[in-house]
Amino acid sequence: MTVVLLDPRWPTLIPLEAYSRVAHPISYSGEVPVAVRWNFGDLISAQCPRGIGTVLSTDANDAEVQRRQAAGEEVIEAPSRRDPVWQAQQTMQRARDIGEWEMSQTHATLLPYLEEEAGEFAQAVRLGADDAALCQELGDVLLQVLFHAEIASRRGAFDFAAVAQSFVDKMRARAPYLFDGSTAVVPTEVQESLWQAAKAGQR
Repeated sequence: MTVVLLDPRWPTLIPLEAYSRVAHPISYSGEVPVAVRWNFGDLISAQCPRGIGTVLSTDANDAEVQRRQAAGEEVIEAPSRRDPVWQAQQTMQRARDIGEWEMSQTHATLLPYLEEEAGEFAQAVRLGADDAALCQELGDVLLQVLFHAEIASRRGAFDFAAVAQSFVDKMRARAPYLFDGSTAVVPTEVQESLWQAAKAGQR
């Protein structure tokens, strides 16, 4: 009757609309955490209708999920699965998994592409490119960031989330007014002073 696709990053966050559409029996694909299995069943009333039932999964490619979708069953998807940043990460992971060229790359071999893409964005700005072109060029730069983060992730060093966290951490140290509730415009000289003080403190 219903397929519920959860976000593998936050599988315990069940879409609210799923609760009114669940039918027994409830089944789970293998990767769904035990915490979801225990708690979801407790939240669903025993008075829910019985029928073909409901399957919960985090994997859109799971065989049972695919079979039910092909049969025309309703699919309820966690909204966070449509996050374009996450989709970009998933795309990069997939490329690294099955693309022979992507598998062969290292930080060093990718440097020319990073330099090229950054240069193309800079050139687009200098030439007064329109917003669509700027967005596309920044997407190319982002691809390089995703690629390097995925390579690092495969060796257990860091991942894209860690890269993002490093940005937040740096801004907390160098631009504390972004996090303390300030609403007034911060003068450039104050910004520069804070930035330099934070940099000096890292040495």
